[in-house]
Amino acid sequence: MQDVYIIGVGMMRFGKFYDRNMKSLAVEAVQAAFADAGVSKQDIQAAWVSNAAQGISTGQECIRGQVVLRPLGIDGIPIMNVENACASGSSAVHGCWMSIQAGLYDCVLALGMEKMAHPDKLKVFQAFFAGTDVEELEDYLNRLVGFNHQLEEMMAQKGMEVGGTASMEDAGRIRSGAMDIYSLITRYHMYKYGTTQRQLAVIASKNHWHSSMNPLAQYQYEISVEEVLEDKEIAWPLTRAMCAPIGDGAAAAVLCSGDFLAKVPEADAVKVRASTLASGREREVDGEDISERLSRRAYEMAGAGPEDIDLAEVHDATAYGELHQTEALGFCPEGEGGALAESGATRVGGSIPVNTSGGLESRGHPIGASGIAQMYELVTQLRGRAGERQVEGARMALAMNGGGILGFEEAAMCVHILEGGG
Repeated sequence: MQDVYIIGVGMMRFGKFYDRNMKSLAVEAVQAAFADAGVSKQDIQAAWVSNAAQGISTGQECIRGQVVLRPLGIDGIPIMNVENACASGSSAVHGCWMSIQAGLYDCVLALGMEKMAHPDKLKVFQAFFAGTDVEELEDYLNRLVGFNHQLEEMMAQKGMEVGGTASMEDAGRIRSGAMDIYSLITRYHMYKYGTTQRQLAVIASKNHWHSSMNPLAQYQYEISVEEVLEDKEIAWPLTRAMCAPIGDGAAAAVLCSGDFLAKVPEADAVKVRASTLASGREREVDGEDISERLSRRAYEMAGAGPEDIDLAEVHDATAYGELHQTEALGFCPEGEGGALAESGATRVGGSIPVNTSGGLESRGHPIGASGIAQMYELVTQLRGRAGERQVEGARMALAMNGGGILGFEEAAMCVHILEGGG
């Protein structure tokens, strides 16, 4: 197997840009990645371009990669358009990695982009529901409503708080529906392990603190645990500060082979130790999670284990997402993710910093860009260039990016492990 390296990353500040189009977002990210890598468009032999929802919001259903790269003078080469819901960006990186592993190309581009901010909120909600089986959506929501009622009864029997005003019956009418699903799974974890709403608030507050040190984050302010708890309720126990915002953005990465790296000795390269992609399986709520299965493969590929990881970027569309992933990825035993966060271990300065960028909750979550934005953060950290949020001595890092949902787990997921030092 050939060694694969990331030699350049570029990212724009995430936010809401109603006056900008997809092409302008892509240009900003790609030009930054080229400058960072010290390459030009002539060096790029192929490109994987990720995007999830522009067909819904703009009508650009096809050839999105070709459309946005042509203004950069990038055409003629193979351009693969990638859609894997929220895992689109990391899936594009995986495609780049596979092409170099196969010996087809020596220098390739991964680009992720999304415009989620839209005056018509229904279009935004439609984009999220497109990440499930739309033909069976009504049956799926009814199934979740039934499970929700059952869970409420079980929690009440244990004397636990059931929740506030939000209910699964509202899904898709007053919000995206994704938060309702997260709420349901979060409350089951609370029922099973005693996880508290305050532990979720600790995670959200920590991520806002991280993003306050990230000049490219959508949110760049701190928020206390108490302020998180007092924020607007979205779907109990989730408050607004615990949930990823709607936003726009783009991120890009240049990947290359060892042979190409030898031609650019000045490049500050980060090695891709593992790149894995899988789809979810039909399972019960207590079945083995896709993150557990996939991270085992990634650790085996990298010849490492959770104890070797110095920091991680994980898919935290809500604070519970981070809590769950710290368990599934092996950073703590199952049921102890809340306690891990409360201990301070997942903060910069802790034993396993998680989402030093601010994560989806605070850095932002333009769907097609999120997975490559994770790469941007990890590469920056492994190079020792993260400034105030730098993880001291960072050598090996993990990125976990999930997308869509079928049943009780993500429809698609990638786990990558990166190593600094070239």
